[in-house]
Amino acid sequence: MSKVEDFLSIEEEQEIVSAIRQAERNTSGEIRVHIERKTDKAHFERALEVFHMLKMFNTQLENAVLIYVAVDDHKFVIYGDKGIDAVVPKNFWETTKNTMQNHFKNGNFKQGIVDGVLSAGKELQAHFPWSIKDEDELSNEISKN
Repeated sequence: MSKVEDFLSIEEEQEIVSAIRQAERNTSGEIRVHIERKTDKAHFERALEVFHMLKMFNTQLENAVLIYVAVDDHKFVIYGDKGIDAVVPKNFWETTKNTMQNHFKNGNFKQGIVDGVLSAGKELQAHFPWSIKDEDELSNEISKN
């Protein structure tokens, strides 16, 4: 069994955090990445649980996005809160998922997550542009379990 700490190097984690900061620079939206080894629950159900655990539902415009990765299960979920989910094109999450999955299939996990973060950031920017009143409501650090 792998340890979740071995999934990404410290440098790769920092690149993901930098991508989150870059993606959030032009939007009021929030993006988090959560990585854990595995879950006994359905992956969507677990992602929703993590979303609540990280208090991502507390954003003012309900525009937070979680990228949840279960390393040993080889599964991931992109979960958008009500505000963002209501305005993105119908196939948006599927397109983002496919982009990430293509990188994951080639073992390039860091780039898959970075591309997912940047894609979510562009969509957030289109629907929830940054304003002078905006503040960073959630941590940009990768959470792990």
